[in-house]
Amino acid sequence: MRTTLAVLTLVIACGATTPRAQDRSEAQAQVDFGIEVARRGLWNEAIFRWERAVDIDPTYAEAWNNLAIAFEQQGLLDQAREAYETALDLAPDNLAIEQNYDLFLEVSDRVSQSSR
Repeated sequence: MRTTLAVLTLVIACGATTPRAQDRSEAQAQVDFGIEVARRGLWNEAIFRWERAVDIDPTYAEAWNNLAIAFEQQGLLDQAREAYETALDLAPDNLAIEQNYDLFLEVSDRVSQSSR
């Protein structure tokens, strides 16, 4: 599962609009920091940062995507599924999020089948 996760895309959104640009800017700072710590393998800190980002701006699809990746990395598959689905609800045309979710479903299905 970890090998597949390595190919997932951490997404940074630029230029997305929200009711409060300051909220998106604050959320973006959390996302950026989360990406930095995730690259160092500090997944719990990344989860904390991306949860902060979606608390600040619940419409930030890319932050939900990154949170889903982190949950998946930590084996929290139910939470990962919910985060991916939220990301896709917010940005149904985002190809990176869709690809990540498809890979998640593939891996999740394999894990479920092997545990039977």
